[in-house]
Amino acid sequence: MKFRPLHDRVVVRRVDSEEKTAGGIIIPDTAKEKPQEGEVLAVGPGARDEDGELIPMDVKAGDRVLFGKWSGTEVKIDGEDLLIMKESDIMGVIE
Repeated sequence: MKFRPLHDRVVVRRVDSEEKTAGGIIIPDTAKEKPQEGEVLAVGPGARDEDGELIPMDVKAGDRVLFGKWSGTEVKIDGEDLLIMKESDIMGVIE
C-alpha cells in the first residue's frame, strides 16, 4: 500500500465477523452489522501539542483494534475498502 496518513490518523482494515450464530444460523450479508474490529495497516507520525512537540502514537501497524460503530471515513485504496480515522476514535488494542 502506498499511502501514509498524516498527523494522528490511522488506516484500518475491518476484520470480518462470524457468518454463523452460536446456534448455527447463517447470517446473510444484508443483515450483518459492520464489524467494529480491525487491523491497523498504517499510522501517521502523531499529533502536535500547543508547543509544537510531536505526541507519539499509541498504536502501530499490525495492531488489532476496536473502534466505534460510526468511526472513520470509508475509502477505497488499491481496490480495498479501508477506514481512515483519528487515533482518538480507537477504543483499545486487542492483545
